[in-house]
Amino acid sequence: MHAECIKSGVHCDVLVGTSLVDMYAKCGDIFESRKVFDYMPERNVVSWNAMIGGYWRNGDAATALVLFDKMSVRTYVTWAEMITGFARTGDTVSARRFFDQVPLEMKNVITWTVMVDGYCSNGQMEMARQVFEAMPQRNHFVWSSMISGYCKLGDVKEAKIVFDRIPVRNLVNWNSMISGYAQNGFCEEALKAFENMQAEGFEPDEFTVVSVLSACAQSGLLDVGKDIHNMLSHERIKLNQIVLNALVDMYAKCGDLINARLIFDEMTERNSACWNAMMSSMAIHGQCKEALELFGRMEDSNEKPDEITFLSVLSACAHGGLVDEGMELFSKMQKKYGLEAGIKHYGCLVDLLGRAGRLREAYALVKSMPMKPNDMVWGAMLGACRIYMDMEMTEQVAKDISTQNSNNQSGDNSHYVLLSNIYAASDRWEKAERTRMDLVNEGFQKTPAHSAFMPCGA
Repeated sequence: MHAECIKSGVHCDVLVGTSLVDMYAKCGDIFESRKVFDYMPERNVVSWNAMIGGYWRNGDAATALVLFDKMSVRTYVTWAEMITGFARTGDTVSARRFFDQVPLEMKNVITWTVMVDGYCSNGQMEMARQVFEAMPQRNHFVWSSMISGYCKLGDVKEAKIVFDRIPVRNLVNWNSMISGYAQNGFCEEALKAFENMQAEGFEPDEFTVVSVLSACAQSGLLDVGKDIHNMLSHERIKLNQIVLNALVDMYAKCGDLINARLIFDEMTERNSACWNAMMSSMAIHGQCKEALELFGRMEDSNEKPDEITFLSVLSACAHGGLVDEGMELFSKMQKKYGLEAGIKHYGCLVDLLGRAGRLREAYALVKSMPMKPNDMVWGAMLGACRIYMDMEMTEQVAKDISTQNSNNQSGDNSHYVLLSNIYAASDRWEKAERTRMDLVNEGFQKTPAHSAFMPCGA
């Protein structure tokens, strides 16, 4: 396209030149972008703004600042680019300094909004609230920024207070609130908000659907999820990769692997999130060999497995007792793909070895881990000790847990319960009672178990 512009002689036009500067910068080629900028016979303030924005997008704050200082004429867009740029790097102090320097005639709703959004993006909600409350006027975007900011910190209550203050809501405001509910596990509230949104006459878009499907997936509401799926064929909603991923995830987490697989197989493009959702659900529902077969298909595709992928397939191996396959995958993760194993990956491997009765190997792995074992790892070890009633290993693990807890002044009370149960099952009643007393003396209370079910037709 650039070559065609040169051939036709329109590359000297300021509008075309500015578009080329912007295009190269957004494609990550900041060198070529600057080259076009420098050779432009005529530049306007939009050209300068495009170049400054390009440097910010490519992480070059210093050059962006140099260009800003060289500008003879600035607009509110120039100031907004600088405020946004500093905020994206986490430097809200510099962002605020520039905001305070904005000339009064240029301090409009856009410059106010980018300052509020900068604070929200960095989790500084007190500062965001101060600027937000001082705004002479507000647009829909700044309301959504505040809602999203509070939701990211888990303060859904405050987000709802802000939402209720919006004088006239648009779809983006509703999406921010529904997404905030879903991301924080308030699934009922998310679905209720979705109903209210429709009652106010708003038609959902792709972002609404993804959040609502996430709420269905978390709460196991398969029927509601199916209703949303059916709605997609009637509404003008594009079935893009994000929506299809959400559908696969919803069906998979709700246990309907048939529909999940149907949608998965019909997808022309799949990202790692989609592959991971399918493999994880197969592992959870006992289709362990199928999960490994799917992993093989992923390796043959253009999509590279990530840490979550290996967590899913290692979990499948643990559930299916596929020790050799699990060990091979763990090795492949590090050697072939250069991924660093985390505590969850080690936990899966410990669980895999423990379930297979290879307690000595599992314990050796725990002791050789590059990080301290957490509650999940020790829980897997004790679970294996209980299955195979290996009292010698139980005593060793109990000693390690006690030492670690005394150093950290923390621990999971489930270990005490599990230890007590192991002792009781081996008729060591005195030790079982002593362990229970330790639980009480440490100030722990046994966390009660709970179950959930969905009645038919509910």
